[in-house]
Amino acid sequence: MLFQSFEYLAFLAAILSVWWQLPRRGQNALLLVAGAIFYGWVHPWFLVLLVTSTLTDYACGLGLGRAGKGRRRWLVLSLAVNLGMLGYFKYRDFFLDNVMALGLGFSEPTLRLILPVGISFYTFQTLCYTIDVYRGRLEPHRDLLDYAVYVSFFPQLVAGPIERAQRLLPQVANERRFDPVAAREGLLLMVWGFFKKLVVADNVSITVDRIFSLNDPSWPLLWVGVLGFGVQIFADFSAYTDIARGTARLLGFELAENFRHPYLARGPSEFWRRWHITLSTWFRDYVYIPLGGNRRRHSVNLLIVFLVSGLWHGASWNFVLWGFYWGVLLLIAQRMPAPPRWAWPIQIVVTFALTHVGWLIFRERDGDWLWRLLTLDPRSTPEADWRFAGLLFVHVAVCAAPLVLQTALDVTTRARLGERWEERTLPWRALGASLLFLGILTLRSSRGPDFIYFQF
Repeated sequence: MLFQSFEYLAFLAAILSVWWQLPRRGQNALLLVAGAIFYGWVHPWFLVLLVTSTLTDYACGLGLGRAGKGRRRWLVLSLAVNLGMLGYFKYRDFFLDNVMALGLGFSEPTLRLILPVGISFYTFQTLCYTIDVYRGRLEPHRDLLDYAVYVSFFPQLVAGPIERAQRLLPQVANERRFDPVAAREGLLLMVWGFFKKLVVADNVSITVDRIFSLNDPSWPLLWVGVLGFGVQIFADFSAYTDIARGTARLLGFELAENFRHPYLARGPSEFWRRWHITLSTWFRDYVYIPLGGNRRRHSVNLLIVFLVSGLWHGASWNFVLWGFYWGVLLLIAQRMPAPPRWAWPIQIVVTFALTHVGWLIFRERDGDWLWRLLTLDPRSTPEADWRFAGLLFVHVAVCAAPLVLQTALDVTTRARLGERWEERTLPWRALGASLLFLGILTLRSSRGPDFIYFQF
């Protein structure tokens, strides 16, 4: 089921109509059913994988709580099942294609498997539970209903944020009380999320897709397309997080923040502290630190983490290259002398530019074509292409304007008003939400593609 569909709005309204009349166990039972409907709406067989992951890690958690010397076997079982499912459905075709390209296998057509939506997210969420139980940081949870709700909580099930058990499980296991302030903020967050997806991301995607479909794009057209993709992927992915967090607040839950104005980052490291925060911290805590972190082989560990992170995003060599690119950027940045304080605008501009070079690598999967795009010469561009690229740039800038305005208002009002900024700006934000709702009704794209991160 898609957030941006009328089915989802009816689905959510039906849940909320009875939600606060139910006791906690009744709410959790409703959440479990809702998660199954939401996830199995188009492909019911996806539920088999979700149930397998849930039952495996629930059993492994209990086993880790009882076992003595055999605790490692339970952890290995959890890793084998979750990474095995992820590897088979996400990387099987990629592996076979590369084997056949090397002439090491049969030249038969590869069976193209449908990638189960969200498998990269909920397998990581269940893995962090069993790893934390194994490390002794978390007690095994014995209530199967509560644990199943933690895994299948529908607002963040298919595209995050990736929640830790220490944060979400207590919210599932404890009583929830209606908070009108949280509900109000949740509605405002959802309206902003729907606007970012339906008006900003979907409209700019039309220009981006047309540019990237050109057989021979000129240099200015290409980079207008890359800038557009930077707007699209941020608006699209952060919109999902906003709608997920807003929905959760209506139900009495609080989900983790996943984006913190990433295009204001002053360096590669800061970018990853602002972009897809829950994934970045997951790789830090469950891959980078176990490899040795900063204590030994720091450079190697960092490159491994970003190579794995790139491969997590998709079964294609361009994602591996994208991860390697970011790993190298971080290593270079760590060896650069500290810039003067006055240079922060230059740092933001440089980081923004480097990020968008990365988005080109991320967007284009054909290696030969990617190299051709990266080596385009702006001097060979006809004047007509520069004028046309200027018009498309204006379109991208207009689409991006609401994001720029929201970032500017958020940064300035938070700094000026402090912790009470939400309360003190409520009338203005309510007016803004009304304008956003009007914009959704009048400016939404009729194209309506899926969220970008559904493919990961």
